[in-house]
Amino acid sequence: MKRSLQLFAFLSFALVASNAVSQAVAYVYVANNSKNSSTNEITAWTAEENGKLKRISGSPFPDNVNAMAVDGGHLLAVDHSQRNIDSYVIESDGALRYEASSNYGKYAPNDNCPVANEIFFDHTGATLYVQEFNADCANTGVASFALNKTSGKLHYLGTDITGVFPGITNAAFFTGNNKFAYSASNSDCMYYTIYGFKRSSNGLLKSAGSVANWPTPPPNFRRFIPYLAAADPYNNLAVLMQPANPPGCSFEPLQIATYTANSSGVIRTRSTYADMPSTLIQTPYDMKMSPSGKLVAVAGQEGLQVFFFNEGVAAVRYTGLLTSAPINQIFWDHSDHLYGISQATNKLYVFTVTPTHTSHAPGSPYPVSDPQHLIVQSLVHR
Repeated sequence: MKRSLQLFAFLSFALVASNAVSQAVAYVYVANNSKNSSTNEITAWTAEENGKLKRISGSPFPDNVNAMAVDGGHLLAVDHSQRNIDSYVIESDGALRYEASSNYGKYAPNDNCPVANEIFFDHTGATLYVQEFNADCANTGVASFALNKTSGKLHYLGTDITGVFPGITNAAFFTGNNKFAYSASNSDCMYYTIYGFKRSSNGLLKSAGSVANWPTPPPNFRRFIPYLAAADPYNNLAVLMQPANPPGCSFEPLQIATYTANSSGVIRTRSTYADMPSTLIQTPYDMKMSPSGKLVAVAGQEGLQVFFFNEGVAAVRYTGLLTSAPINQIFWDHSDHLYGISQATNKLYVFTVTPTHTSHAPGSPYPVSDPQHLIVQSLVHR
């Protein structure tokens, strides 16, 4: 009897341990184009604690979408064939169930004008923001929509017009207080800026805040030109920049400046060319801050690199290239995993990255046909 109880206890412990090992910490979604297809689909995985991926039942889902965003319980995506934002419920196993579609184009002077590019949520997931080309049939802009969590439909709040040159072309990232968001844009080092937005009480995003100063450039250069920006969980920004004499870019390495936003949304930096770390990425595609704010990753044609990021202090180089494969888009989860898609290699890369350790996750990289867009829904919040 005693031996039977011991065996039962052992088997119970093994089952619990097995479940703990295989417990999902994130859902990973890639909008991709399968071979010889005219439409996209969504390929989905669960990520385990060690970063290993397992295909979600029913994946790939036959949903023809482009850019995606998640709020915890929903995945929203730009419809590939119509001027719609499609809403999907994220089921308990990570599978997607279509719920509703909302026409984002009908609020423009001509509903054939707007073309949605990047979409992103505020920290609460209450409001979706759509970065649009030709938002008013002439300029780029950011449209704000409140998400109905019950129906999945979007309620239009308004559009902030950001102009023609350079116009906002990247997603904006919110500071920790969820009041301000920032995005950097650059057009051939001729037209460039860091956009600042303020989130109203109803969620509407409006232009606000400003850049108080720019980093001191190296000798023989007039200024730094911004490429990409990412916010930490507090009120700081990492901004990827290049020294240049506009109009026109230079061949100097890109460097990372640190900005801090004040209570009015004005951002200021103490960075100079001497303390801004240079990157191995010359042609950048994406930059994302880790949920802890301790690390910032830069992706581009040359691969993927990670830097230490400290509140109000200069960034510091951490790694060399984690991969030399061109990486088009990256996202972090809340379990120290960094995901990246490569259109050149048709693969999804997964890395475990902490302030003390970096490694390829088991099974990485994973093959995926023509990956276009990536989003990650964390299930663990640390």
